[in-house]
Amino acid sequence: MILKHGLHLAYCTNVHRGESWAQTFEMLERHTLVVRERIAAGEPYAIGLRLGQNAAAELAQPATLAAFREWLDQHDCYVFTINGFPYGSFHGTRVKEQVYAPDWSTPERLAYTKQLFDLIAALVPTGVAGSVSTVPGSFKAWTSNDAERRAAIFANMTEISRYIAELSERTGRDLHLGLEPEPCCYFETTPETTDFFKGWRASDPAVESEGLLRHVGVNYDCCHLGVEFESAAQSLDALTAAGIRLSKIHLSSALRVTPDETGRAAVAAFVEPTYLHQVVVGNAATGEVRRRYVDLPDALSDTEPTLPDDEWRVHFHLPLHASPGAPFSDTRDHLLDTLDWMKTHPDACQHAEMETYTWEVLPSDLRIGIEDQLVREYEWTLDSLRARNLA
Repeated sequence: MILKHGLHLAYCTNVHRGESWAQTFEMLERHTLVVRERIAAGEPYAIGLRLGQNAAAELAQPATLAAFREWLDQHDCYVFTINGFPYGSFHGTRVKEQVYAPDWSTPERLAYTKQLFDLIAALVPTGVAGSVSTVPGSFKAWTSNDAERRAAIFANMTEISRYIAELSERTGRDLHLGLEPEPCCYFETTPETTDFFKGWRASDPAVESEGLLRHVGVNYDCCHLGVEFESAAQSLDALTAAGIRLSKIHLSSALRVTPDETGRAAVAAFVEPTYLHQVVVGNAATGEVRRRYVDLPDALSDTEPTLPDDEWRVHFHLPLHASPGAPFSDTRDHLLDTLDWMKTHPDACQHAEMETYTWEVLPSDLRIGIEDQLVREYEWTLDSLRARNLA
């Protein structure tokens, strides 16, 4: 939907299963249209489309793409953003660190993302910008001691940005890629993100001379930066001061818990075999980060004593509309601080997407029907935006 200041809001369809285009389209008809009727009946409705590599290749077939465009027109829906983070399977199997593969050092990630931009250029309405979100380069463990891989990532960033620039020129669309900082990835914090962009600039003078930064920026995920104990205002100020475009903002929330005996016992319910749930340990009052774990079981198995003011922030996307209840809290304060920043910078980013892909793996006491969850998330988000004159 289109809100004030040209802001587009959608939920990300990565909450649904869909590895082929047929499965993806079935979920749009089964769930997305139902949610639309409950939230925005009779109004243009925005879709945040998740496409893995298989689904993207199938949708790119001319007849299939034409049929989907006709379906969008028929239902007064439009696509303004594509989630191009997971290349392969994303539900019902072990994803974990493989969600970052192939990474940005590979020709496969480059080719896949080019195809996503061909699709968004064909789908986005005239006068609306089109974005694609993607992995933050790579998984940190794969890049830490691999200068060749890091150089390949920079080279592919230049190639994809040139491709997007040429496509934008040819189609008259404003198209942009959003790299999504995430815990335990090549760049996860704001300083690491600005350093990455500095490194990319230094690797090739064309980044500056050809204006490529107009087409590659950051997908700011509130859950991820909240897990890192960051201040939303300071982070967003630093990114924009560094000349980094805010391609999209993911409206998302993470789990918080004190790692005492009660907290550890309770958080074990969030251990599950599909996704990585990175844990960052820090001091909520000061923002000091003390240690990181790649996955929740790693934190639970560590016998190192904790400090009295330690807090665990767990990369587990929680429903936006409800608190997880004691002994837990959440990072919705970071999300709301992000909206406060958007209120004073209403033109900084026009793409917002609610992303709670973990519905299938939520503990049963937090899980309601998928359509009910999405409707309640919309209601909570729209109320929060209206309170800031953003909707």
